[in-house]
Amino acid sequence: MCGLGSGCLFPVVFAVEEGPLKDEDAENLLDGLSVDESRPERPVLLDEQGRPLRTWQENYPYSQKLQRKEYERRKRVLQIELLKLQKSVRDQGLRIVVLCEGRDAAGKGGTIKRFTERLNPRGARTVALDKPTEREASQWYFQRYVAHLPAEGEIVFFDRSWYNRAGVEPVMGFCTPEQHRQFLRQAPLFEKMLTEDGIILVKFWFSVSRAEQRTRFAIRQVDPVRQWKLSPTDVASLDLWDAYTRAKVEMFRATDTEHAPWTVVKTNDKRRGRLEAMRHLLLRVDYEARDEAAVGKADPLVIGAADTLLEPGRTRRTSRPAGSPTPTKAPASTRPARVRPPCSPGTARRTDRARWPARRGPAPQPVAPAAMRPLSSCAVRPPGSRPSRTLSRAASCNAAFTGVGTPCSRPSSTNSPLR
Repeated sequence: MCGLGSGCLFPVVFAVEEGPLKDEDAENLLDGLSVDESRPERPVLLDEQGRPLRTWQENYPYSQKLQRKEYERRKRVLQIELLKLQKSVRDQGLRIVVLCEGRDAAGKGGTIKRFTERLNPRGARTVALDKPTEREASQWYFQRYVAHLPAEGEIVFFDRSWYNRAGVEPVMGFCTPEQHRQFLRQAPLFEKMLTEDGIILVKFWFSVSRAEQRTRFAIRQVDPVRQWKLSPTDVASLDLWDAYTRAKVEMFRATDTEHAPWTVVKTNDKRRGRLEAMRHLLLRVDYEARDEAAVGKADPLVIGAADTLLEPGRTRRTSRPAGSPTPTKAPASTRPARVRPPCSPGTARRTDRARWPARRGPAPQPVAPAAMRPLSSCAVRPPGSRPSRTLSRAASCNAAFTGVGTPCSRPSSTNSPLR
């Protein structure tokens, strides 16, 4: 664990106790909010004026959520296509790994549930590992995940994966900075081995806004059937939002590769996010009897590459979080000097004494030493001879590039240099 002022990417963190949420933490989540109890099966949070919270609209491209009736219709169509995909995976012996990563309460588990809702469980399974045992902690970090990779004809969904070491572990202090750096070096190599062996690797990052994350934590607290999802680690993450952002940016920079790219899904509206994730998998893998009209096209406002769907305060070019220092230009004394050639094709630099500035010292001699004289039409002419009219500009410039001899002049009364 690194301390303040040590140049560490993450701040000092504290050990989080396991177990149920404390009463004071629960009260903080519901501070200033109330619950609409008219529909106990679907609790709704209300603000101080008694209006339903609309935190899902933060940094989201749509002003209205997708209605349930339309959502159910689209979901059924895509699930039929997923069954076609599963049949092709089984018939062709394909292996597919789908990683579902993101912040707490971003909708990872709910999306996986919709993926597998209609699939044959014999060929599709979900992996959601608990914290490593003492024995697993002593192994190579990726070792316990290798045991869950698919065989031929299988699709495996990871509800969190080896990327725990890129996010929650360094932020919460569950690994050392050196272990974190080692993971960022090894992860692209590990994934390249998987893809070179024929595994189709799909990596999703489910993105949720800060206010919406807090709202979902509060709903988990008041809904008895979802309280098991809320842990002290989740509540602690609310105050570590910026640290998680820095960890995510570092992860994208190191592991968003050509062979294993990241796909970001905005899930403030869970329904739209689930449909786009399902559609992306169908578009990623070729399978028999695909219905192009049923699959449709991806919505670029909701799903895209890691450098296209950015949080406020980040730029596409650098993916740098807001408030981070801007790189400064190196001093002139430390920058390498630019070396310019004597001339470019079709030009020659005039070095006659008439135009040579006195401050630059004596002008160079027009005749090279005999031992270095080039054997070409640009060699020095004997006294009294006339220049050849077949001399080309390219030959003239070639002599200038070699640094030997002087560029030949175009035959003219003024002996002007080539332009």
